[in-house]
Amino acid sequence: MCYITAKEVLPIEIIELIQKYVDGEYIYIPKKDNTRSGWGTRNNTREKINIRNCNIYKEYMNGDSRKELSEKYFLSKKSIDRIILKEKLE
Repeated sequence: MCYITAKEVLPIEIIELIQKYVDGEYIYIPKKDNTRSGWGTRNNTREKINIRNCNIYKEYMNGDSRKELSEKYFLSKKSIDRIILKEKLE
């Protein structure tokens, strides 16, 4: 996310109105709901995590222990348990 100067995009009347409430502070203006992307969709993070979780489950079913998987994937045993349970239910 990059910052832009309000003077570059807003009329002075709006800037003065905003200054009544937030003077000299940073303010975040979110996108409209209909233009927001879902988490992990822009950079394929969600897909990568799903593939990783599928691999964890396959390796578990092939005999790898939860401890081995937690060390290999740098996750807690509890996270490995959660992934295994979720994959098993799907």
